[in-house]
Amino acid sequence: MDSELVLELRRLEQQCGTGALTVGDGAFHLVEGAIVAAECRRTTGLDRMAVTAGLTDAEGWRRARAAAAGGPRPGPAGGLLTSLRLETLALLSVFDAAYMLLAAPGPLEFRAGPPHWLAAACRITPGALLHECARRGDPAAGEWPVELVDRVAVVPVRRVRRRRVVLTGGQAEVLAAVDARHSITAIAEELGRTTYGCLLAVRELTAAGLIEPPVMLTLADHIGLPAPPDAGGRPDPGDRTGARHRAAEPAVPAQPASAAADSMPPLRRRIRQAAAVTVPDRWEPPDRDVLIRLRAALEELA
Repeated sequence: MDSELVLELRRLEQQCGTGALTVGDGAFHLVEGAIVAAECRRTTGLDRMAVTAGLTDAEGWRRARAAAAGGPRPGPAGGLLTSLRLETLALLSVFDAAYMLLAAPGPLEFRAGPPHWLAAACRITPGALLHECARRGDPAAGEWPVELVDRVAVVPVRRVRRRRVVLTGGQAEVLAAVDARHSITAIAEELGRTTYGCLLAVRELTAAGLIEPPVMLTLADHIGLPAPPDAGGRPDPGDRTGARHRAAEPAVPAQPASAAADSMPPLRRRIRQAAAVTVPDRWEPPDRDVLIRLRAALEELA
């Protein structure tokens, strides 16, 4: 957890601060030191969760906000969104956003302001929030750390190696939404689920052999270097200023091959450029026996 953020939440609790504490790509909303709401760009919004769950629609959500802001307790806001269900969804939303924000440190800024409209529906002490986030485990553990939830697409396996796999309802729902193009954050947004719940399901489905492990990031992502200037990774010949800067940089001592192999992350394979192939004027169908033997060989390798 980000110790600086934890200390700031504790300080605002002692000072009974009311306002918004922005951090990274999200914010905590506090009323008299208690956390009443939290949002993060990597998690599903509270309104999306309520609408997807079938508890209300867009108009009912607007009535819910008006009812919560105008009275001590929000009453029925149309549909099935009662005060108890609104409180439950608000708690899930806060815990989901806090788990992501506490995992990645970022600049903090607190701005005092009026109470958030969810102040009457949800109040969480910083101690309870930190306890729940700690209970969920290390965000950086496993093959799917939190930092990958919005950066890597989830890819299903092409062939299931186990003959029988038992799935829960949540796992089956997430697996049905996996299409090799969307990240965990996008899947959670589509399903109206918490990002942590989808992250947990993806971790379990990966362990069961139904989802591919996340693709290793590029070397520049690992060591924090900027992207190359062009697709080929070669500098601009006319950029002599950059060349002078590189010449002025101190030389890095060479490392033994074994040490370099241990410290460097695995790199993607280089794809060789295919040689030009002459296209015949007349297309001929492939040999069926050859295709059958090729398929049998691929099945044995799988």
